[in-house]
Amino acid sequence: MKILRNRAKCLICGEILENKYRHDFKTCKCGNLSVDGGKDYIKRSVKYLDKFEELSEFEGEGDERS
Repeated sequence: MKILRNRAKCLICGEILENKYRHDFKTCKCGNLSVDGGKDYIKRSVKYLDKFEELSEFEGEGDERS
């Protein structure tokens, strides 16, 4: 499955992190969520698992083809 957008939202501070390049490690302002991987892989580091929302998009996702 091809990654189109690698992003996630921290539900504590509300920041949306988008990672565009491999090893482009980013952390939200409150430190709860980090994203990595760009379009090569999806990696998340979180302090509280229930305090982030996955927003990544993948090729073919949402297609209504039969």
